[in-house]
Amino acid sequence: MTERLILASGSAARSMLLSNAALKFSAIPAKVDEHMMKKALLADAATPRDIADTLAEMKARRVSERYPGSLVLGCDQILEFDGQVLNKPQTPEDAIGQLKLMRGKNHDLLSAAVICADGAPIWRHVGVVHMEMRKSSDDFLESYVSRNWTSIQETVGAYKLEEEGVRLFSRIKGDYFSVLGLPLLEVLSFLAVRGEIET
Repeated sequence: MTERLILASGSAARSMLLSNAALKFSAIPAKVDEHMMKKALLADAATPRDIADTLAEMKARRVSERYPGSLVLGCDQILEFDGQVLNKPQTPEDAIGQLKLMRGKNHDLLSAAVICADGAPIWRHVGVVHMEMRKSSDDFLESYVSRNWTSIQETVGAYKLEEEGVRLFSRIKGDYFSVLGLPLLEVLSFLAVRGEIET
């Protein structure tokens, strides 16, 4: 690569995806108040897509300003259910409540990625995945959260598709990598077109 790639995230899943694709990068989490920004955007009636895109850009821009000459990848994921944005669960009870609310119904995961160079965005993409949940029993949802709370507490929707969370779903329409929080194929295509990676 002619420019160093930086992932503006502390997400283990996103780092794993980039590592598995044999990319050389550094992970430098962006210091932004996502909760306050999301709250402000919702107050301004921003769409879930715009919220995801804005937060991803903000993270990439923040790190990019400190590392000129690098390509900085910022990401964000938003869960849209029944016209509202669901936040990460704060407690196991909150997670159970969210899962009971969504069971047997559909929701969308929006995974935004923005790449900045020298403090300005040069590429962006928002992947949308349609998720159809099984009508799981109360007992299963409660035991699922009890078994997996440590792993799922930092995830939107209280699940990880790459783990036991896959049992919550009957159908998924869209890109698997976007469910994990990074539209990886689109990122790789951009880097390939720029000549940053071999193809």
